[in-house]
Amino acid sequence: MAQAPAEQPSTGGTDERYVVISADGHAGGNVPDYRPYLESRWHEEFDAWAAAYEMPFEDLKGDLGGRNWDSARRLRDLEADGQVAEVIYPNTVPPFFPKSSLTAQPPAVTATDAEKRWAGLQAHNRWLVDFCNDVPGRRAGIIQVNLHDIDASVAEVRWASESGLTGGVLLPGTPPGGGLPQLYEPYYEPLWAVCEELGMPVNHHTGSAAPPMGPEPEDAVVFLLETSWYSHRALTHLMVGGVFERHPDLQVVFTEQGTAWVPDELFKLDYFWDRMGNAVGSQEHVWGHDVVAKMSLKPSEYWARQCHVGASFIRPAEVGLRHSVGVDRIMWGSDYPHKEASTPYSAEAIRLAFAGVPAQEVQAMVGGNAAALYGFDLEALRPLAQRIGPRVADVAEPLGPGQVPADADKCPAFVGYQFATAAD
Repeated sequence: MAQAPAEQPSTGGTDERYVVISADGHAGGNVPDYRPYLESRWHEEFDAWAAAYEMPFEDLKGDLGGRNWDSARRLRDLEADGQVAEVIYPNTVPPFFPKSSLTAQPPAVTATDAEKRWAGLQAHNRWLVDFCNDVPGRRAGIIQVNLHDIDASVAEVRWASESGLTGGVLLPGTPPGGGLPQLYEPYYEPLWAVCEELGMPVNHHTGSAAPPMGPEPEDAVVFLLETSWYSHRALTHLMVGGVFERHPDLQVVFTEQGTAWVPDELFKLDYFWDRMGNAVGSQEHVWGHDVVAKMSLKPSEYWARQCHVGASFIRPAEVGLRHSVGVDRIMWGSDYPHKEASTPYSAEAIRLAFAGVPAQEVQAMVGGNAAALYGFDLEALRPLAQRIGPRVADVAEPLGPGQVPADADKCPAFVGYQFATAAD
């Protein structure tokens, strides 16, 4: 089914608070936590793998790591930050994987290796069911699939829908040279079809589509500068492949990729669609006529019908573009528990971004749109929001300089902001 317009709670009273739902959270089990979710035939190999495994990510070690799997701690952190619910992307390393699978999935070396990795992804998905059920109605878990095995992934999507995981599917990237067909190719048609049939959103997170990062400092900088661009390519591929045309109820989310790129990208795509369809004799028409002739809408119209942006770290200038992107397309996110997360200063980040914006629009972007897409019950969440959410009246007032501690500088939402100093 296509997404219904978001019904927003009232924001009329002076003490009214926003219902804040983060469309960008990350979680996963600690390595030993996954063992019970593996079939017993894998336990011996898992024990050997876990004993030898060295965690490559600092934020998954020690006290910081617990934020990913300690349900009670996570709940305390997010409630203190004004969030009543969240959409959960993966973060930790699944069994038998060399790294987090939020990024492009490397091909397995052997058939047995492929089987083990798929068992590891499924273990994460089953752990996620219990993690979400620990606080019913407040977590929408996004499952991991394996693009190297579409049939198995289709079956996993059906299992996830039956198991109550309403976050949909994480779409791994298909970077050039990765050994997978590109997203515009027919290979993925069964995946799009089952997601449309079951109303499972397809989520594409930044960092998932870039080629592997090299070992040198310059490699890391180039990755940082290009990673969002590679993620944006998924929109072009799905447009060119006719996926939105064939599957009009399929919903696709582009998360932690910014929002300012959307109007320019849609303008460019509309321009080329028009040239390919109508500029007879042009090179664009020669190359593209047969492709665009199969489509009934312009790219901007497909976007307005089927696409969403997970707007982590949205800044005031981007909020000014909200009507070009679509107010009903934008979903705020905190990115907890990543280093760049707005937590524990999300109320200040929301105020900095949305001061002066009509309250109904703010409520849509900070919670209502995510509720409509991922199936959260806004009215059920409202009593909690009335205790912990940011006040409508406070968000309406511009955030003055020096009202946020300097340690918030880790979060891109505060770029250009004048932080408090020790003297303050």
